[in-house]
Amino acid sequence: MRTFSLLKGMPVYTINGDRIGTVHDLSISESGQVTGLVIHQQALFKKAFHLQLADITSFGQDGIVIKLKDSGPRKMPEASICLTKDALLGRMLFSEMGEELGLLQDVYFQEKMGTIIAYETTDGFFSESTVIESKQPPTFGKDTIIVSVNEQ
Repeated sequence: MRTFSLLKGMPVYTINGDRIGTVHDLSISESGQVTGLVIHQQALFKKAFHLQLADITSFGQDGIVIKLKDSGPRKMPEASICLTKDALLGRMLFSEMGEELGLLQDVYFQEKMGTIIAYETTDGFFSESTVIESKQPPTFGKDTIIVSVNEQ
């Protein structure tokens, strides 16, 4: 299980040891599955590309290693939503029952399958965060995110 906050800024290397950039964002499908990572390349002009989860060999403590592909970097899938680019972080989370759960601070997901299993929320700047588990995909609205909350 990984969180986006631990991955953001992490270097990405090929299996040959070449650094190709750093993790900048997390892409999520409309059905709520993590589809991959948005990588920023180190260059004069920052280039961003999409890296599918299937291309990742390992998530290490200090970096991510990917398979070397001939096809090269991919463009972002059109139906993808990004945590930071699309301002999901900081958006209000509601339960299906209409209960305000807090502002989205982070997501927990399974690396291999891309399944989001929990959301970290906060009530404000100085408040403690809360982890909310969910087994159902979220619904991304214009102003809020609706999640099914697991009963404890």
